[in-house]
Amino acid sequence: MDMSQSVLLTIARASIEEVLQGQSSIKRSELLEQYPILSAPMATQVILYLGNKIRGVAKTQNAERSLLEDIIYNAKIAAFQDEAFDPLVTSEYLHATIQLTIYSPDGELSHQSEPILKD
Repeated sequence: MDMSQSVLLTIARASIEEVLQGQSSIKRSELLEQYPILSAPMATQVILYLGNKIRGVAKTQNAERSLLEDIIYNAKIAAFQDEAFDPLVTSEYLHATIQLTIYSPDGELSHQSEPILKD
């Protein structure tokens, strides 16, 4: 996959920030133009961690959405709609680590972000 993991993690972070800030910031058409692979159907999983504890999880079973839309969808579900947790708040988000797994035809790729603020 010809794209840096930071782009994928930035999309996941921006998805959560859109909800926390109440505004749309992801430039879908620019991303799709720059990284055509984002339009390919792929399943993803997003796990949020606070420290080393899971704080939210969302996983797609089947590749029904584009990679871009699936990352956005699962990041928002993990942060705000995982029934095992209260919705993520900004103070938690700033300390959260995001693990993103992509289930591509070539196999499983996993990337992890650093928290925005270190403890």
